[in-house]
Amino acid sequence: MANLKAIYSGSTIGLFNYLIMSDLSIIILTFNESVHIKRLLSKISGLGVPVFIVDSGSTDDTVQIAEAHGAIVKTNPFENHPKQWDFALKNCPITTPWIVGLDADQYPSDELYQKLKSFSDATIPADVNGIYFNRHNYFQGERLKFGGYRNFYMLKMFRRTEGWSDLNENMDHRFIVNGKTILWKEVLIEDNLKEHDIDFWLHKQIRYSNLTAQEEFQRKRGLRGQTLKPNLLGNPDERKAFLKKIWWNLPLYIRPMIYFFYRFIIRLGFLDTASGRTFHFLQGFWFRFLVDFKIKELEKKEKLKQNQS
Repeated sequence: MANLKAIYSGSTIGLFNYLIMSDLSIIILTFNESVHIKRLLSKISGLGVPVFIVDSGSTDDTVQIAEAHGAIVKTNPFENHPKQWDFALKNCPITTPWIVGLDADQYPSDELYQKLKSFSDATIPADVNGIYFNRHNYFQGERLKFGGYRNFYMLKMFRRTEGWSDLNENMDHRFIVNGKTILWKEVLIEDNLKEHDIDFWLHKQIRYSNLTAQEEFQRKRGLRGQTLKPNLLGNPDERKAFLKKIWWNLPLYIRPMIYFFYRFIIRLGFLDTASGRTFHFLQGFWFRFLVDFKIKELEKKEKLKQNQS
């Protein structure tokens, strides 16, 4: 990877000349990711494409590692993933026709690496504006193969002029594109090494439960919309939007039990390893029960405030 920092510092024109040599650029979000960022940057360095880091104020050596690998680093205080990606897309000086958006703990398989290495805008139909990558899910270092988690498609690559961050989401981040999308089944392997520590994982889920509860509380009051048109037969995100619309109308406290039964029995989650079965219980039941509890707490606070006014 060429030293983008030197090019950028020396001349904006120099950066522009470098950028137009590639058909894609990569943006990576980071926060205290020294355990992951070197692994990812070492993997993608051979692509020879511009790499931008948007950091949330790391206190470890994440930024130093990124700069040593020639990435351009920008910093922005973190509020949530959709807003951080919105900042990244609007503030990274990208001129390539395509953008790949990654988190630091995401690691491309050899198949995906080769796909990106040989990528050319000319090979993509003009009416296709987004590409879904296939992610394999891991928990405690073991891949999940059942419970609906064997393959997980995420829109990670899109035309620079046609994609944006969905700000109607508070917790689940997604990119939105105009026009058609395609699937690349070559996997984007994701193994968050920090999540091998169960305490880290649990605290992360508690933080996410706050964001999810706030989002759903706001949706019920018409304060937050849904950008995607729900479509069971549409792309992976449109199908998810369809299922979410059903979920929001199910009764609190009952729906976690329904969902866990669906994942563990109907989708054969019980056939996963011991770690996998633990994941399905914690993420499929405990997390969602926690969200419902926090929604009830928000409703109680709202009612109390109304009674006092």
